Amino acid sequence: MAVGGENGVFPNGGGNQSNGAGDHHIRRIPLSYDGANSEESALELVLTIRPDWADTAFNKVEFVRFTDGITNTLLKAVNKRPGLSKEEVDSEAILLRAYGNGTDVIIDRFRETQNHELLMRHGLAPELLARFENGMMYRFIQGSPTQSEDLRKPVIYKAVAQRLAQWHAVVPCIKAPTGHSRKNSRADGPMTLDSNLGDAEFQNVIDNVAPGKPPPNVWTVMQKWIFALPTDTEAQRARQAELQKELTWLVSQLSQRPGLGVNGLVFAHCDLLSGNVIVLPKTSQGVTNGDKATENVTFIDYEYATPSPAAFDIANHFAEWGGFDCDFSVLPTLAQRRQFIDEYIRAYFTYREEKKPGAAASVDQKAEVEQLLTEVDHFRGAPGFYWGIWALIQAEISTIDFDYASYAEIRLGEYYAWKDEVTGTRQKDGKEAPLRERRWAQEE
Repeated sequence: MAVGGENGVFPNGGGNQSNGAGDHHIRRIPLSYDGANSEESALELVLTIRPDWADTAFNKVEFVRFTDGITNTLLKAVNKRPGLSKEEVDSEAILLRAYGNGTDVIIDRFRETQNHELLMRHGLAPELLARFENGMMYRFIQGSPTQSEDLRKPVIYKAVAQRLAQWHAVVPCIKAPTGHSRKNSRADGPMTLDSNLGDAEFQNVIDNVAPGKPPPNVWTVMQKWIFALPTDTEAQRARQAELQKELTWLVSQLSQRPGLGVNGLVFAHCDLLSGNVIVLPKTSQGVTNGDKATENVTFIDYEYATPSPAAFDIANHFAEWGGFDCDFSVLPTLAQRRQFIDEYIRAYFTYREEKKPGAAASVDQKAEVEQLLTEVDHFRGAPGFYWGIWALIQAEISTIDFDYASYAEIRLGEYYAWKDEVTGTRQKDGKEAPLRERRWAQEE
């Protein structure tokens, strides 16, 4: 999961913007963040883009460490110059995000920068100031991150639905190779699924895992993660083979289902946990429908953003209502899902109409709500599979104090429980439906 923070970020309307084709004009700093020497290395990076902060006679640079996530290190750099209010200090603050150990195995960092620039262009991301060897720095503005319990409040989840609809309706998908190379796989170690593939075949297998879906997409991401699974033991290799079989089945069941966007894909966030949903100050401009009971939110951290079915992105967000503890008892009921999706569809076609006048004229929005509600139901097990594979990799590479191995089994358990339900296996075996499935079926 991408890390969130104590405060959020929001576009300030300034800075370089791109056409979404690359990050060639984003400043690159040939330095690295060193977690063992955190403040000194962070200060060196910040002073590279703000050399005026080096005057210690008038400036006092401080760092605030955020701990809401389990992938990266996120530091807020502030310059507490004498006479400035907190709001004035925050208006100049910089967020420094250093990538977690070994995460290039699972995250395409070039693609992440493309995502950030593309979102900047559409007013949906803060100004990206610079990249460094193992991270990036971008602008900060005051805001309040949600907690998992906040996601369950109508005032918040309606705002999330509006903002997510804007992403899906307005931001185009970028087509490109998946951004995975053989150095990211375990092919040079013990025998693995990709050991006998040449480089071109290897890339071809990933990019075409879901026929007819241009890469990258959520399916290609899961395929490259399966190739990156640890395979040092016979048990690990058997687990990789099992998950590959499950991915093939999952793709056959879900990848060709109808959906919004082009080719059934939209520009999806794919990591809308609470820490990545920021409630903006009341003065911030953004999504509005005249509903005084609705907050205004924005999203941060775009490292997992990739073209995906809208239903996957929404189901993935719903799974986060239970937080890292995976409290299945608080997942959205049918009534809550319907409220969310009703708000989403209204906003989605409003944005589509703005982008292409007349596009929404003949749309039956009530029917669209019912269709998407059905699709989200079909996709409810996919996020568990997605994050389960991710956590198996993190258990091997991460230095963050988090029990990834247990988390992997919980998330994969969500997938298998869903599969047993849709295939009828659970009923055939005479077993009681697990809590997550019972909660999902709850009407109110």
